[in-house]
Amino acid sequence: MELLNAEEEKKLILREYRKLRRTIRPLLKEGDAKLIRKAFSVAQEGHKEMRRKSGEPYILHPLAVAQIVVEEINLGPTAVASALLHDVVEDTEWSLEDIEREFGPKIAQIVDGVTKIKSSGHYDLDLGVSDQAENFRKMILALSNDVRVVLIKLADRLHNMRTLGSMERNKQLKIASETIFIYAPLAHRLGLYKIKTELEDLYLKHSRHDVYREIAEKLQKTKAQRTKFINEFIAPIQEALEKAGFNARVFGRPKSIYSIWNKMQKQNIPFEQIYDLFAIRIVVNAKGKNEKPDCWRIYSLVTDFYKPNPDRLRDWISTPKANGYESLHTTVMGPEGKWVEVQIRTKRMDEIAENGYAAHWKYKEQVTQQNGKALYKESGLDTWVRTLRELREQNKDLSATEFISAFRDNFFNEEVFVFTPKGDLKSLPNGATVLDFAFDIHTEIGTHCLGAKVNQKLVPLSYKLKNGDQIEILTSKQAKPSADWLRFVVTTRARSKIKEFIQSQKKEYILKGKEIVQVKFKKAQLELSDNTKNELKIALGFKDLSNMFYDIGRGYINNKQLNKFIQWKKERLRRLEVRNTPEAKAKIRDEVFPPKIQANDLSKIDTLVIGEEGMLDYSLAKCCNPIPGNDVFGFITINEGIKVHRIDCPNAVEMMSNYGYRVIKTVWQSQKELLFQVELKIIGSDRIGLVRDVTQVISSDMKVNISSIDVGITDEGIFEGTIKLFVRNTNHLDTLMEKIKNIEGVENVNRFDHND
Repeated sequence: MELLNAEEEKKLILREYRKLRRTIRPLLKEGDAKLIRKAFSVAQEGHKEMRRKSGEPYILHPLAVAQIVVEEINLGPTAVASALLHDVVEDTEWSLEDIEREFGPKIAQIVDGVTKIKSSGHYDLDLGVSDQAENFRKMILALSNDVRVVLIKLADRLHNMRTLGSMERNKQLKIASETIFIYAPLAHRLGLYKIKTELEDLYLKHSRHDVYREIAEKLQKTKAQRTKFINEFIAPIQEALEKAGFNARVFGRPKSIYSIWNKMQKQNIPFEQIYDLFAIRIVVNAKGKNEKPDCWRIYSLVTDFYKPNPDRLRDWISTPKANGYESLHTTVMGPEGKWVEVQIRTKRMDEIAENGYAAHWKYKEQVTQQNGKALYKESGLDTWVRTLRELREQNKDLSATEFISAFRDNFFNEEVFVFTPKGDLKSLPNGATVLDFAFDIHTEIGTHCLGAKVNQKLVPLSYKLKNGDQIEILTSKQAKPSADWLRFVVTTRARSKIKEFIQSQKKEYILKGKEIVQVKFKKAQLELSDNTKNELKIALGFKDLSNMFYDIGRGYINNKQLNKFIQWKKERLRRLEVRNTPEAKAKIRDEVFPPKIQANDLSKIDTLVIGEEGMLDYSLAKCCNPIPGNDVFGFITINEGIKVHRIDCPNAVEMMSNYGYRVIKTVWQSQKELLFQVELKIIGSDRIGLVRDVTQVISSDMKVNISSIDVGITDEGIFEGTIKLFVRNTNHLDTLMEKIKNIEGVENVNRFDHND
């Protein structure tokens, strides 16, 4: 931002505030204008000495967040006031008590939900400890009380992402990873399509700028050709709609850059092979009982002109998504033999699809007030918020990172719709099994679940549900949960109930284990002190006593192992009696239990230079095999020093989202003499001499050493091979891959990671 003088800054702040007032004016009731003016005054005074990284006055940030809240999410005065105050408690002398006294309990509750937990400044490398995860959990739990908390947080994150360019690179990566890990899926789950799409695109822009720019440039180059195709596709449909008397808009909507990139990654194809770069949307002005039949009539008109793909029909009008999304999707064969997605919906459905939660409740309120009767049927969004409250109650003992994982598993997956034997419709997360279904019906049914019949056929407990399945659960009083069940359930309800049962059984085995040890030591005439218990724990290789006693109670630790420790203990006590001096005691103790070596305080490291001689212990991560030229980051592990990962590592987003404080800025030092192993996957049409030509390019032309080669030919005559070889850096690798691609018969060459 261009630096302004004090007078210019004052005018800029006033201009942004007036813009906010103009936007919200139609929504104001008596007293609301005064509330917003007061909130602005408090925020402006509290942040007056503060500036953002870009150098601009900090107050512009809460003003921008409030503008997004009213303009892009369509919330009202309470949310706008809360947005203006959202950083006051975190960054100024104001407390929550002050906010409640001046603005009331509702605004105080929302501000509290958005306010970050104060960081202790000490970062424990324990996997379950993370300030980021604690803040995510706090926000999500607040969501179950008032959804405005998370909507303001999404507005806050959107503005932060829009202005991320002024941050340091490692901060950009951390914030971008948090965004794609939690906030973009959350926006999607709340039906905020525009915000979700922009967050995804901004993530790609800041994490993989070269990829983002390349796709954006290619989209721009093909825009004219795409527009021509869309116009030709739309013309006959538009004419048919008018003849049939429909009041409808038909237009082409481009796919987002992130969704295009995501498809390229999933299908392992270049941009040029992505044909559905847009979707055709038909929005009809239909109301009430005409909505559903009108959409299906339009579907019939579209398929009169273009052949539909029967496997790609999605009816989210009869069964809306959990976020309230309603639409009819079909994929048809258009001109030039290209598949085109067509979305058919009403004006009401389109507004809910674009604006999500706020539009959903606007229409709910309108229908409920008709004749003073509650006519609105509970939607998937209502169910989602209610289920979130259940998640909060069932997972009080989970660590923050475990809670976030449970939340993602339960609320960020698409749904699968199934039926009970009586024909009742049930919605569960995609990937749910019959065991998840059993626990969803009732805890007792889940606990004693023996198996199930799906569509009248017997299936195992691990059977994954499919849309339209009808499930009958089979139970037995002898059936009980086991730890194996945790491998294939996905819902929080099922997981928590199984864990509760296992935990109750575990307590019984722990008590039994303690009794066994006490009896053993009593017979051996040894005192079972706390120190002795810890020695036994170390000797048996356990990290905590409860797990040790549990394994003893289950019989996993046998008498021979316990007797061996007892003999060692007796011998040690005898030696101590003989050499009863402090020095002798210390020496004997160190011989058996050497002192634990303290880890370096890695959190204080600023930058890791790969290849630099020094005291830092690092290694290259095997999950993504980084080589010089790759954009990388360092991650502090608990036992293995620093691991260096590629930015596009499959595990990068989760690591940076949950443990951003353990991420270290990392750069490559010139490493001309070092070679790094990579694995290439080559696909092509088989011909005599193809393998020879490939190895010739690698070994002779490029002087590259091959570590191993594995080649196979499919029944269809397709050549597939994986080759491990050594390269110096990404430029060396790119040149090599380009030369292999130019070999006759080779269709595709890609770097292969085992996490792909």
